[in-house]
Amino acid sequence: MLDQITMFLIGFVVLFLFSSIKILKEYERGVIFLLGRFQTVKGPGIIIVIPGIQQMVKRDLRVIVMDVPTQDVISRDNVSVKVNAVVYFRIVDPEKAVIQVENVFEATSQLAQTTLRSVLGQHELDEMLSERDKLNADIQSILDRHTDIWGIKVSNVEIKHVDLDESMIRAIARQAEAERSRRAKVIHAEGELQASERLSQAAKILSTQPQSLQLRYLQTLTEISTDKTNTVIFPLPMDLLEPLLGKNRGSGGD
Repeated sequence: MLDQITMFLIGFVVLFLFSSIKILKEYERGVIFLLGRFQTVKGPGIIIVIPGIQQMVKRDLRVIVMDVPTQDVISRDNVSVKVNAVVYFRIVDPEKAVIQVENVFEATSQLAQTTLRSVLGQHELDEMLSERDKLNADIQSILDRHTDIWGIKVSNVEIKHVDLDESMIRAIARQAEAERSRRAKVIHAEGELQASERLSQAAKILSTQPQSLQLRYLQTLTEISTDKTNTVIFPLPMDLLEPLLGKNRGSGGD
């Protein structure tokens, strides 16, 4: 009978020791409670938790990737869009993550959804499409500030998709086409203006230097003479002959 009691006690002690030993991985921490009161944070490695007296709640310190469900957002210019995002965060204070909030993941998800709607609702549609980096930074800053009391560090927020209905997509396409047409007309008008300025400068130079006009005339004749398939009748301005006629008259008078 005594041997049975001894064996029972030895088995109980061994079972007690095995149940008391906990192993925490490098990225895990254990929040220890002693008779319901917070005692300490332990880990990683082997720790002892006394059953019935101490309780342990584990928390993972690795970066967590959380998808924010699609949210219906009305922009500042009254355009309805559907937006979803992804949040990257991790637990930096296991004590706060256990004591200050019941479910840290659910709380962070709900806060991310409300913050996404609130921030995007203050901007116009064009800003949502063209300034995502700024919006991501604004949302990340707000989330990080509000989750600090939960022992959470929000490292990054990325808006994934901004979905528009078909009518809005067609309206944006028409707007883009009109903008391209406007730019083409502006570029064409600027080219015409530059060409007219150059022609005006050339006309002024030719009017002040008749020799330049003669050289240009001869150059044109040279260019035309290379094409032997056509017969070209080219008028000869009298201005070009006046120097020659003047010389002939002078010779006749002599």
